[in-house]
Amino acid sequence: MNENSESVPRRKFIQSAAATSAAVAAAFPSGVHAQKANADELKVALIGCGGRGTGAAAQALAAGDQIKLWAMADIDGEHLDRQRQVLEKNTKPGTVDVPPDRRFVGLDAFKKVLAMDEIDVVILTTPPGFRPFHFEAAVQAGKHVFMEKPVAVDAPGIRRVLKVAAEAKAKNLKVGVGLNRRHSPVHRDLVKHLHDGVIGELPLIQLYNCRADVNKRKNRRAEWTELEFQVFNWYYFTWLSGDFIVEQSVHEFDVVRWIKNEENPMSCIGQGGRIVRKGPENGQVYDHFSADYRFADGSQVLTTHRQIPKCWSFFGEKITGTKGTAELASKRSGLINVAGEDKPFYRETDKENSYQLEHDHLFSAIRNDTPFNEAERGAYATLFAMMGRMAAYTGKEITWEQALNDPTEIAINPTSWEDVPTILPDADLLYAEVKPGMG
Repeated sequence: MNENSESVPRRKFIQSAAATSAAVAAAFPSGVHAQKANADELKVALIGCGGRGTGAAAQALAAGDQIKLWAMADIDGEHLDRQRQVLEKNTKPGTVDVPPDRRFVGLDAFKKVLAMDEIDVVILTTPPGFRPFHFEAAVQAGKHVFMEKPVAVDAPGIRRVLKVAAEAKAKNLKVGVGLNRRHSPVHRDLVKHLHDGVIGELPLIQLYNCRADVNKRKNRRAEWTELEFQVFNWYYFTWLSGDFIVEQSVHEFDVVRWIKNEENPMSCIGQGGRIVRKGPENGQVYDHFSADYRFADGSQVLTTHRQIPKCWSFFGEKITGTKGTAELASKRSGLINVAGEDKPFYRETDKENSYQLEHDHLFSAIRNDTPFNEAERGAYATLFAMMGRMAAYTGKEITWEQALNDPTEIAINPTSWEDVPTILPDADLLYAEVKPGMG
């Protein structure tokens, strides 16, 4: 199950991990007692061989010496082999060691990987709807984990991840989540300035994820079951992706929680819909959202999300303080304005790439047995985003407690391609749009 079908990974391959790690080493000090000696080889398995997974695997291999990609799993054998070749071409010779007997294909491929005692670390990059199930299985198998964001698509999945996160801590397993902004030097620097009160109190944060469309569509094949069609087009079905406010905007919701010292919102109202996403190939996800959040101190977070071509675009935060303003852009730059004077922050260089740094920090924690578990934070950031979707889908005000305790389970963990997904098309292969106030 690949999270997208790009032949070239979205994440840029980084060739020099040593320089990268040094950039912010002070923030992640090494422990005294090593869990696994630096000279010992760490074996990694990739579960979900899309562009994100392939990029994550390459960055894991660049996170230090004696790290090997040992096994791969996907629903598409041809795709798995193409991505294996991409990794062999773009990583240090000898670090990709995945012979045919360690390549697993099918819905149960993840189980075969997790049954391998020699695997130390698993990279979970299948569609997000499967994430809680695979995370639980990985921790039960005693593996360290890197899992992509978001970590769930429904509240039962969030609760499962929170439970498993506690189990991972009890087992001393390290868990990284692909919310790379926390590892970005420029984000860390600007957030520290905000916490130091450079622009005063923060009554308003505006969050934006406004970009062009994301094209991940695959044409329906006659031989496919309905489940196969939806899994191969996972981005366009809420039970698999969480809708794009969750799947992509979760990065910025995590940044907002960070700025607000991990505080969660009290409630949310929202709206959204479909303007350009029409027809069977677009499933039933929205192409625009707005969601406004209220916090206990009276502050607000106002958010706008859009995936429509030829429109204004920005991905990041605009922060209003009582003494000035600040801006953080997803393209790794930021500025603070105090008394009418802009103070720009540097852009990250390749040596400071946060996608690489998140793997450097995870593997350093594994080597040195230092605390590292991002699963709980990943769950709360995901729920923060999910509240906006819930509010938009229902047209109602949603509280944090309602979102967390919602019983509605939309994700499934299929064992056969004949299994039935939680949404089905009509006779014209069209999927019912979610309309607030109508259900």
